[in-house]
Amino acid sequence: MGPLAGIRIVEFAGIGPGPMAAMLCADLGADVIRLDRLTPSGLGIDMSTRFAVLTRSRPSVALDLKHPDGRALALDLIGKADALIEGFRPGTMERLGLGPQAALARNPQLVYGRVTGWGQTGPLAQAAGHDLNYLALSGALHAIGRAGSKPTPPLNLVADFGGGALYLAFGMACALIEARRSGKGQVVDAAMSEGAASLMAIFYGLHAAGLHSLERGKNLLDSGSAIYDVYVCADGRYVAIAPIELKFRKVLLERLGLPYTTDDGEELRGKLEKLFRTRSRDEWCALLEGTDACFAPVLTMEEAPHHPHNVARGSFIDIDGVVQPAPAPRFSRTPAGGPTRPQACGAGTRSALAGWGITDARIEALLATGVLGEPDARNAAVEE
Repeated sequence: MGPLAGIRIVEFAGIGPGPMAAMLCADLGADVIRLDRLTPSGLGIDMSTRFAVLTRSRPSVALDLKHPDGRALALDLIGKADALIEGFRPGTMERLGLGPQAALARNPQLVYGRVTGWGQTGPLAQAAGHDLNYLALSGALHAIGRAGSKPTPPLNLVADFGGGALYLAFGMACALIEARRSGKGQVVDAAMSEGAASLMAIFYGLHAAGLHSLERGKNLLDSGSAIYDVYVCADGRYVAIAPIELKFRKVLLERLGLPYTTDDGEELRGKLEKLFRTRSRDEWCALLEGTDACFAPVLTMEEAPHHPHNVARGSFIDIDGVVQPAPAPRFSRTPAGGPTRPQACGAGTRSALAGWGITDARIEALLATGVLGEPDARNAAVEE
C-alpha cells in the first residue's frame, strides 16, 4: 500500500535525518531494508526498541560491513534496489567499497541518497556537527529568539529533519522520477546546512527588501508583533494567536471585546497579556477555537493526540502502547498502510533477506560465520 509501493530502498543505519527519510519512504509503501551494525551505535539512550519510532515500518538486518562477505551482500542488495540512503561522514562508504562509483557500477539506475551536515564537499565536509551547528551556519539560528535574548535552539526540527530528512526524501523522489525517464541513476547530496538555508528563502527575500530586521524579536513572525505570539492564561497554560491579515485580526479583537486597531506594538501586547490572564486556556478555546481568529491552544505532546481535530483525522496512532504521529501526507487513491513496530537489531535478518531474493543457504552460511546477526532469545525478551 502507499504511493511508493514497489520501490526498493537499502538503508544504511545511522541516526537523525537518514532514519527519518527512510521512515517517510517506508510509511508510504516503499520496501526499505535497514542494514544495521551487528552492535548498533546510537546516542547512548537506553530504551526498548518499540520507542525508536524513526525505525518503524521496515525490517532490520544485522550485517558486518567490514567483512568482505558482508560488503558483497550489501552490493547484491544494492543491485536489486531502486535507491539507497546513507548518512555517514563523506568518504566512509567509499572506504567500505560501497560508494557511488561501486554502487552505480552494480546498478546504473540507482538513486544514491546521501545526507550530511555540511555536504559531500567544502572546507567543513569532514567536520563533526549536529543540527544546531548546521542551523547556525544557515542564518536561521540567529533569527530565532525573543528580543534581547540569545538565539533559541528550536529542537532539532529545522536542520536534521526539515533541511536534512525532508530534502533528502524530496531529492530522492525527484531522482527516481528522472531515472524512470532516463534509465540512469545519480547521487543526491543533501546537506542539512543547505536545507536549513533553503527553508529560510522567504526571510532572505524579506531582509533584502528591508522588511526583516536582523534584530531578533523585532519582526512579524519572530514574536516582534503582538498579534503573532504566545500568551499565558489564568491556569498557567498557553494559547497562540496569529491573525496576520487585517480581516482575521478584526475577528480576534471583536471576540475579545477590544477595539479594532492596526497597531501591533507594545500597547496592544499589554492589553492582550492582561486579557488572556483572565480566563483559562479551555475557556479561551471555547470562545475562539474554530473561528477565523487564527487561534490555537498550545498543547503538550501528551495533549495533542487527544485534541478533537487530531482524533478526527487520525493524526496520531498507537503502536504497542507508543503514541506517535501517523504517516503524512495523505493520498486519495494510494493511501499508506498502517506503520509497523520498530524491529530490534537483526530481527528481520532472515525474512527480509529472503524477501529480497537471498537464498536460505547463503543466509545460513553468513549467520554461521557471524557476518549476519540475529537477536538472541534473552535480548529479544528484553526488547518486548
